[in-house]
Amino acid sequence: MPGYSGGAPVNQTTISRSDLIDRLRLIRTETVGPVAFEHLLSLYGTAAAALDALPGLARKGGGRVLRVPAKAEAEREIAATEKAGARFLARGEADYPRLLAAIEAAPPLITVKGHVHLARPPAVAMVGARNASAAGQRLAREMAGDIGRAGMIVVSGLARGIDGVAHVAALDTGTIAVVAGGIDIVYPPEHAELQARIGEAGLIVAEMPVGTQPQARHFPRRNRLISGLALGVVVVEAALKSGSLITARFALEAGREVMAVPGSPLDPRARGANDLIRQGARLVESGAEVVDVLRPMAEAPLAEPARDGFAAGPPKPPDEPEIARHRNRIIELLSPVPIAVDELLRQAELTPPVVFTILLELELAGRLMRHAGGRVSLI
Repeated sequence: MPGYSGGAPVNQTTISRSDLIDRLRLIRTETVGPVAFEHLLSLYGTAAAALDALPGLARKGGGRVLRVPAKAEAEREIAATEKAGARFLARGEADYPRLLAAIEAAPPLITVKGHVHLARPPAVAMVGARNASAAGQRLAREMAGDIGRAGMIVVSGLARGIDGVAHVAALDTGTIAVVAGGIDIVYPPEHAELQARIGEAGLIVAEMPVGTQPQARHFPRRNRLISGLALGVVVVEAALKSGSLITARFALEAGREVMAVPGSPLDPRARGANDLIRQGARLVESGAEVVDVLRPMAEAPLAEPARDGFAAGPPKPPDEPEIARHRNRIIELLSPVPIAVDELLRQAELTPPVVFTILLELELAGRLMRHAGGRVSLI
């Protein structure tokens, strides 16, 4: 890749098929999200041990009996994924994107199709309006082309408008498409040929199971992955309430750079980008400016992501009598108003393993909701 000089060493760890089956069953269990998944691995060492502990934890949290997918269900999903020409990557594996692994609550499992090595060079996310103007599309095309020729990968969401234009411009130099549904589902329909070309020459990434039709609630999750895969996000034309601004917010939360192309105040499609600039986003007008902003970040060493319990032996969870003594105390401190877990630890004056285990019980029981920024609330 021109302009790319390597990067941090790649983790060589891989997981076995039996471990993949266990991890898939765990993440597909109702009420188990990315944070609960990581806490379960931290407490029990392996996905298999965590699966054994699930019923008891949910019961202690006061919830109903959890439905855990059977081994056969996980095997069918793996087979369907492979039939679609894709495969799973677990967080901590060698090919799992390093930038994505670094975000808060990174997906424990993703599916990928195409050239996984494209997730290693520095990447730039480019997003914008679906009903983009001709001028906006031309600028996006030129910027994406210049970014690609500078050795950076262009990431986007395969949507109409700016996304599609950016993907096409970067096909020859490297592009990553993040889809909202299953990796085998074409959306929008008019991008069928483009999606096929990216699957052959670029990389497609999905978090949802194969066969999942994209729904409105899936797109914020897709936008989070778009920003997580990139050093920074460039917004080219976006309304004040748009998915592009959600992507920018996720980028800010992850400590990534947010850039925006200014537009006419008379055009509603420019108001979101202009507002980002007013709030402190960096104003950019060319691909070269984007590269200049991100080059120092691309050359900085990237911290090794957590090993995700691959080599961990089963740690000893907190003693049940200790948890039982403090469970009501934690529930009393919680409310429907989100509170930072750090603040909860400070007020409870308890050790993190005790507090984390009680929160995990409540989450598995369906009584706790997690929010951005490490905050939690009672449902």
